[in-house]
Amino acid sequence: MVEMCAIASGSNGNCYYVGNEQDAILVDVGIFRKQVLLRMAGARLDIHKVRAIFISHEHSDHMRGVRVLAKQFNIPVYMTSSTFQHTWKSSRPGNYRLFEPGKPVQINSITVHPFIKKHDAADPCSFRIEVDTHHIGVMTDIGEACDNVKTHFSLCDAAFLESNYDDDLLLKGPYPWPLKKRVASEVGHLSNQQSAELVEQHMKNDLQLLILSHLSGENNTPELVLETFNGLAHKTNIHLADRHAATAVFTLDKT
Repeated sequence: MVEMCAIASGSNGNCYYVGNEQDAILVDVGIFRKQVLLRMAGARLDIHKVRAIFISHEHSDHMRGVRVLAKQFNIPVYMTSSTFQHTWKSSRPGNYRLFEPGKPVQINSITVHPFIKKHDAADPCSFRIEVDTHHIGVMTDIGEACDNVKTHFSLCDAAFLESNYDDDLLLKGPYPWPLKKRVASEVGHLSNQQSAELVEQHMKNDLQLLILSHLSGENNTPELVLETFNGLAHKTNIHLADRHAATAVFTLDKT
């Protein structure tokens, strides 16, 4: 049985859990250690099963708690060399290991496939995680759905997928114009519409679960996301990640 949980998801912090009965990994630790542990305990997830942490890029909402959490539980932290070099020295984990995008990493019973995406970071990556015959995507902080994103998403049985902003809310919202341009650029984030188009055009016929993630608190609402994805609701199970709490633990049975 594969378990998935968005422990945190949004510009205020990101952390995603994928595992089976023996092993688990975290993707990003962008909230403080205490909150990670509280939310995992509330979801009945065991931190001692976590064999590795993978970092998508160096922004603080993806790395805020990783150094302390990894040190306390002696968990290796995987990132690219460029991401490590662009991380503040005070935030760099002691037990770090390097991966290369495009080369799979084996963590006990879990295989992690990292790949390059478009985002305004030094060496941004997303991940397709292979566990117990299932493929789970962790795909947020994406400026546009490049060929890498399309290819890896099309292989997924389930995914955490960004649906960051509504076009009209971003345009009319409080952000200064340069920040609006950055969010909507090819190195910013996926809008609701862009995310829905990716799903409609590239999802597997038997995609089991879609957890829409990294919703903006200023430029989006859960209602707008669900409205945009309404036409796809009959094709897969759609849920929303919460900016302030862990989701339920979703399970995929072995095939």
